[in-house]
Amino acid sequence: MNIHEFLDLCKEGNRRYHLVGDASAGVITVLDLEGRLFTVLEKEVLNRVNPDAFIGESSAQQYLNPGGDALWPGPEGGELGYHYTTGSWRVPPAISSLRYRVVHAEPGKTLIRAEVDLVNDIGIGIPTIFEREIAVSSENNALTVSVVETITYIGTAPLPSSRALLVPWTLCQFSCGPACKVSLPVVPVRQVSDFYEPSNSLRWTDGVRLHTKTEGNQRYQIGLSSDVEWIEYTDPSLGLTVRRTADELQEPFRYRDIADRPPDKKPGSFETRYSVYNDANGFMEIEAAGGCPDIIEPGMKLSLVVLTEYSRRTG
Repeated sequence: MNIHEFLDLCKEGNRRYHLVGDASAGVITVLDLEGRLFTVLEKEVLNRVNPDAFIGESSAQQYLNPGGDALWPGPEGGELGYHYTTGSWRVPPAISSLRYRVVHAEPGKTLIRAEVDLVNDIGIGIPTIFEREIAVSSENNALTVSVVETITYIGTAPLPSSRALLVPWTLCQFSCGPACKVSLPVVPVRQVSDFYEPSNSLRWTDGVRLHTKTEGNQRYQIGLSSDVEWIEYTDPSLGLTVRRTADELQEPFRYRDIADRPPDKKPGSFETRYSVYNDANGFMEIEAAGGCPDIIEPGMKLSLVVLTEYSRRTG
């Protein structure tokens, strides 16, 4: 989809948007659609776009996943997650109806903000502010997008990790097909965790990198430990390479289990820095997660700094 078609879609769905950079190399944040980011290079939108989400509205019966790049709260499942408050999986209205506003903008840089009242799966209310500080820079056929993802807890009572976990978690989505894959530095097997069914058959190594298929025809998700320094998605059909690098955490923050699991289960022990999600409907996600301290204090900012580098091979 080119940028003109994308902006026409925003207008058709009455979605406010803001462009960081320009039409040749930049990021469009759709403020009325969860503040999702859509990267543009050479006037083409590189992230997956789901037109139904722009025109329609999500409901308890159906979540219309917009595509792009989202900031979500982790964990997804378990008793401290945010997707099972009704007993079955759903994207809570606090997220699916999220509306941001631009609070600061200058050439190549923008800060957007939204207030979000979360409820975890044991019924603890967690009032927060979500912020995404976006900066872009480009050179030749490459674009670097730096985003500081911040969730600020604005409640009045400290929250121990036995009652609440809050992890900034960014999910970057692409349409995918044959020969698409994600690569990362080779790591021991114990540093890779399957969130759903085993996916060993989809992974292989060339001795330097570990590769996993993301062809959009089988649902699986893997978590990657803090020792993984970066992950890289490639789509040969587009000549597209996308590398994500997330800053290491500082004390008192530490990585947490963000996996989807039944709401009666306690958080697992696997500490996730990155994850790779492959759907059976022709799309995938490269994800990065921040951390959470043992006690979330009032006014505490939980931040994650993510660098996403897009490049396209021409000719």
